[in-house]
Amino acid sequence: MNIQSNDFRVSEGATVNLNKWPTRVKALYTSKKQYKKCLNEHVEELSSLQRLHYADNRYALLLIFQAMDAAGKDGAIRHVMSGVNPQGCQVFSFKHPSATELDHDFLWRTTRSLPERGRIGIFNRSYYEEVLIVRVHPEILLSQGLPDELLDEKSLWQNRYRSIVDLESHLYRNGTRIIKFFLHLSEEEQRKRFLQRIDEPEKNWKFSLADIKERKYWKEYMQAYEACLNATSTETAPWYVVPADDKKNARLIISNVIVETLKSLNMSYPVITKARQKELQSIRKRLAR
Repeated sequence: MNIQSNDFRVSEGATVNLNKWPTRVKALYTSKKQYKKCLNEHVEELSSLQRLHYADNRYALLLIFQAMDAAGKDGAIRHVMSGVNPQGCQVFSFKHPSATELDHDFLWRTTRSLPERGRIGIFNRSYYEEVLIVRVHPEILLSQGLPDELLDEKSLWQNRYRSIVDLESHLYRNGTRIIKFFLHLSEEEQRKRFLQRIDEPEKNWKFSLADIKERKYWKEYMQAYEACLNATSTETAPWYVVPADDKKNARLIISNVIVETLKSLNMSYPVITKARQKELQSIRKRLAR
């Protein structure tokens, strides 16, 4: 299996038209058995790299997942990160902001949850909600207590994009590597998955009327995503548009991108000093008695 990650990467300065980006591509596996084998290989390699990443303790890795409802974010995180040591991984899901969070700038609540060096941080939704759902539902801005002069539609979104790009550039300069995944789901596939959530009792809890209400804004969400991808995919913090109609394919692509990113880092296990080596040998002699 040969996955070309760059096929899904949004180049800096590119103009994204999501109607032309596929939600499904040719399967990267020939059978369920081969899919499991390939994913397990990725998971094992990721686990090994994560141990090195944790020991090296010089970089942080932030994974951002954004998508429409039922695109498979939770499943992708669960399957791809299944072999990672929980001590080296932090997962945060961002829901409706609290009153305290609304009293701060829009990046404040997520900035508090950024990963430490040696850790992998996962944002299941993120500060990008502030240029996605808030753009589709501008009435949400009214609850954020912003001064009137900052609510100008002509500059508001561009200013937020700039704040995001500036933050991500700052994080890169301080050792944090950022990968952003947009799970690109078709409207028809979402309909099928919603029906599945209704028909299968164990999935009923995943479904709400709010999901149906948001489907009415599909076109507006796609426009918001296009504007976001165009403005915030950079060389150092790229977006990957992952075809999400096939969950297995999506997981293989995502895991491959993460493995490639970790491999690209200049990591090594700490080298102990001669004095420490001598100390360890002394301890070993005592234990061998």
